[in-house]
Amino acid sequence: MSRQDATRGASAEIGSALYGLAIRTVRRLPRDLSLTSAATLATLDRTGPRRITDLAAIEGVTQPAMTVLVRVMEESGLVERRGDTSDRRVTLVSLTEAGASYVQARRGTGVHAFVQLIDKLTDDEAEALVAALPALLHLAELDNQDQERSKQ
Repeated sequence: MSRQDATRGASAEIGSALYGLAIRTVRRLPRDLSLTSAATLATLDRTGPRRITDLAAIEGVTQPAMTVLVRVMEESGLVERRGDTSDRRVTLVSLTEAGASYVQARRGTGVHAFVQLIDKLTDDEAEALVAALPALLHLAELDNQDQERSKQ
């Protein structure tokens, strides 16, 4: 059996393990905002200001639902609407300082949850994760590229 065949066979197991771990970690995060609100804030943090229509498409909700969500987050001080300097007809949603702080705190909480789990691994298991780090970073890069392509 070639290395590629062995890897392909393990891909489903690796994918399942990563997916399950990510889902369980997200579910343990504070529930002070809906997952869609938190995801929208993370999108704005990652990509910068966006139109409501773009945010709706990225997060998989209707434009009216995203409009309501943005209004609620705006009232909470997490986002603000600004005119687009290149097109006065366009309004962009952007993070406020409070919104950026929220995203950073939430990300830090998630990272801390993983650190606590990693600290429970054996030395050999932790070393295996260190060896896998370049591949994990490349997976994240590939995912970002896929998301960018799907927006076009």
